[in-house]
Amino acid sequence: MAVGQLRTIVVDCVDAAPLAAFWCAILGTEVHHQRDDWISLQPVGADRARIAFQKVPEAKVGKNRLHLDVWVEDIEAATVEGEALGATRVGDLMLDPGEPFQVMLDPAGNEFCFVHAPDSEGP
Repeated sequence: MAVGQLRTIVVDCVDAAPLAAFWCAILGTEVHHQRDDWISLQPVGADRARIAFQKVPEAKVGKNRLHLDVWVEDIEAATVEGEALGATRVGDLMLDPGEPFQVMLDPAGNEFCFVHAPDSEGP
């Protein structure tokens, strides 16, 4: 029996509004709830966790201990679009035989990956 269910993935950040706008564009979703220190996005599907951004006083330092994998149809096209929205490409496309991925940084420097498993139809 589970202790609980994943509801929200929370990202600490100095300025929540631009980061929420970036992730709304990446995920194709909208803001669910907003306060001065907190913005949560609509879940991207039924029974899916939402992502939220919580204002904190300190800037990000060091590598994330957790990152998001974002499933896309075409990694290179998503990378170019992500860069146009303010993301930064980190290194080359990793051609992992099970699931190729491209490491990215969001505008606040948080790592995430665009992924696409061969022959997959979605996450």
